[in-house]
Amino acid sequence: MWPEPDDPDTTRRMREAHRRARTRLRVRPAPGLEAWGWGGRTLGQAVTTPTGDAWLRLACTPPDRTDRTFWDGGATAEQELPRAIPRPRLRRWIDWPDETWTYRAELYDRVEGHLIAPAATLTTTPELGDEWWNSLRTAVDSIARIATERRTIHQHYIDSAMRHFLGVPLDTGVQSWKTAHGDLHWANLATPLEIIDWEGWGLAPTGYDIASLVTHSLLIPSINERVRHEFADLLDSPAGRFAELVTITENLHSATQGSNLQLVEPMSARAEAILGRPIPELRPLHTRRP
Repeated sequence: MWPEPDDPDTTRRMREAHRRARTRLRVRPAPGLEAWGWGGRTLGQAVTTPTGDAWLRLACTPPDRTDRTFWDGGATAEQELPRAIPRPRLRRWIDWPDETWTYRAELYDRVEGHLIAPAATLTTTPELGDEWWNSLRTAVDSIARIATERRTIHQHYIDSAMRHFLGVPLDTGVQSWKTAHGDLHWANLATPLEIIDWEGWGLAPTGYDIASLVTHSLLIPSINERVRHEFADLLDSPAGRFAELVTITENLHSATQGSNLQLVEPMSARAEAILGRPIPELRPLHTRRP
């Protein structure tokens, strides 16, 4: 989760839109914290329905800048992903515009267990048994086998961002693409296993999901080592090391925008270990991640 927006107008607008969505979907707010997304672009909250507890996620976008991959991610995941992949099911959704924004409200089943971390990067050690790790392996393998034309990340972004943050010479061509959740980190995982937030699922470099998870585990060595052990066949391959460099690059990019700052030092050290050379000093990249 992200902090509540600094802009009070954004906070008021999103809360009012969430209230409108509850009215249209005939649900009521339930006790619990608000879950804000980056820049106040999403707002989630527990709700109650005639058939039980649920979760109402609201997203907004300027009408002329709608990224259909991310905008339709939840709906296409519900329609195209196998039911065996553990995730909250999307019950229904509605769209509506106002003068400056388009909104989408998605009503999901509530997560049955509890989320492992409040933020993407792990800062405490969770208790995760063998069954949980086996379930994660099965889910990641199942996701990778899904056929799709959606893309989590694009080659042109990989080319510019990797060379900017990791330096040259560097071969940035993706040799193998597989379907990925696209945002696999500790705030999107629950125990018992459920995987939430499917807005960005699609094709990514092979090993991308686990590379993301191991990167977001760098502050907790025992969990970082467990991820590496459970997914050694992916992470210890050339494709896995490349995917790790891709996810490090993305998180270094985020760090220049104020996020993931606690990961900068360990990520830089890991990138230098993979590459066998120093990487450039961190500096902004004036390219938007697609």
